[in-house]
Amino acid sequence: MATLHERKSYRAAVLKALYRATAENRLDTSGVRLRDDLGLPEQDLAAACRYLAGEGLVEVDWTTHHTPAMVTLTHEGIRQMEAEEEEREARG
Repeated sequence: MATLHERKSYRAAVLKALYRATAENRLDTSGVRLRDDLGLPEQDLAAACRYLAGEGLVEVDWTTHHTPAMVTLTHEGIRQMEAEEEEREARG
């Protein structure tokens, strides 16, 4: 089982990957692509997506095997990522 630090890291990585995809107007935010791009174990990706969906930051279409088929940022997810980007830019 992943540690708390790892789980938080996985969630952040998923959000960042989805935000980059949104900024680049990429439509492929499939669970398979996220898993491969981030190098996450399938169960950890699924757990991260469940958590983020529960927070209202992403929407997930699930496969019959309870793994993410498609993952997209919600409006709130985009707002959170933009706020983090603005904060980083302000710090220089």
